[in-house]
Order: sequence, then structure tokens, then C-alpha cells
Amino acid sequence: MHVQISGLEFSYRKASGTVIQNFNLHMKEGEIVSILGESGSGKSTVLRLIAGLENPSKGKIQVGSDTYVNGQNSRMLPVEKRGLGMVFQDYALFPHMTVGANILYGLKKWKGPKRKARLQEMLTLVNMTEYKKRYPHELSGGQQQRVALARALAPEPALLLLDEPFSNLDAHLKQQIRDELREMIKYAGATTIFVTHDREDARVLSDRVIFLDKGKVQKAGRSGDLLQESLYASERERELTLLMD
Repeated sequence: MHVQISGLEFSYRKASGTVIQNFNLHMKEGEIVSILGESGSGKSTVLRLIAGLENPSKGKIQVGSDTYVNGQNSRMLPVEKRGLGMVFQDYALFPHMTVGANILYGLKKWKGPKRKARLQEMLTLVNMTEYKKRYPHELSGGQQQRVALARALAPEPALLLLDEPFSNLDAHLKQQIRDELREMIKYAGATTIFVTHDREDARVLSDRVIFLDKGKVQKAGRSGDLLQESLYASERERELTLLMD
């Protein structure tokens, strides 16, 4: 699904100032876009607004033909009708359910053979077929992440939201998993918004990157070009600092 976000703004009731200021984003179907920023930049708030967990004060969010929210007339599509897939930092797997049952949880509306076929398709996609009957505590962090991704992709979401999905992985495992994750998302054809503070994660996983700082978009562009430009800028800043010292 294509995504159109226009003039999005948000403020907490008791906070001074605007948390998100005039956020705009247009995505093509199947595109992966990273929102990159430090802690407190507002990147996770953008995801919460898209998911319907917060209501913007201004702006419009449209995914495909569905208008999720239109701040001008206070129209807001209920969370359960948005058809979103989400992967959280802690994966949020049900500990009392097997791998297969966790994935099936998102397929409650699917019936009979179609439901079973979709489960097998997702297990194959994330290379977890042999772990179907295991429980989350019997899996590694990388395996848990794969199950969380399979559960999110299973109902064919209009939009996939990833909130710092690598934060609980060590450096070696993260490098391996992020390459696999991009391949799996691209194979599934899921339009995806990925929130991270890690520039390398954004470079490897995404097609485009948005730099967010204090709720404002500072830069946006193709991931390789923009992050390389940012790297050179950081190196120049370090060189100037050394010269001044």
C-alpha cells in the first residue's frame, strides 16, 4: 500500500511545545523507510500516531484508500481497523504459546486450509519450520525476532511498523539478522516504516531515511547517499575539533 502523511503535528496535553512538527512522508508500495533519530527525537511518537495509539492535533494519515486520521475534521480510524503489523523492541511474543500459535494469533479471521497454508508459508519465510512447536523461552533472540516478524506479516498488513527491533541483539547477531530481515520484508512486499537510532541499521535495511530531531525532519533522502554524506560531515566535525584543541 502507498502511504501519505501530511502536516502531522502532536503535543502532549501537559507538555510545553510541539513534540512532532509538520511531519510529511510519501511512500510507494513495498518501500522501506527508516526514521532515524536520537532518544527523544519523536521517532517512536510518529509510529504511535500511525498506529492510532496517539491522536495528532493536526495532519492527515492515509494508507492506500483508508484515511487513518484527518486532524482537520477529527476523523480517526479505530486501531483494530487499520490493518497494521507491528514488531516491538521486546518482540511481545506470548510466552505460553508455541511459535506456531504465536503466528496463528494474527490469523483469527482466516479459515481452515487457508489459515494452515499461511502459517506454513510464514514459517518457511523466516526459516522457523522446525521450531513450530517450541516456546519463546526456548529460542534465541534472533529466532524470537523472526517469529515476531512472521506474526506481523501473516495477516498481510497494509503497513508494517518496526520499533527499534534490533535493540536487544548483540552486535554480531544484529549484523546477521538485519540483512535477513530486509530480504524477508522485500520478499513479502510489505510497505515498512522502521524506527532506529542506529545509522548502520538504517543504511542496511531501508530504501530511504528521514533524520528526525526534536520533532522536526532535518534531512530526507536515499539511504546510501544521505548516510554517507552524514558520515563525511561527522568526520569533518571531528577533524575541526582536534584542530581547535
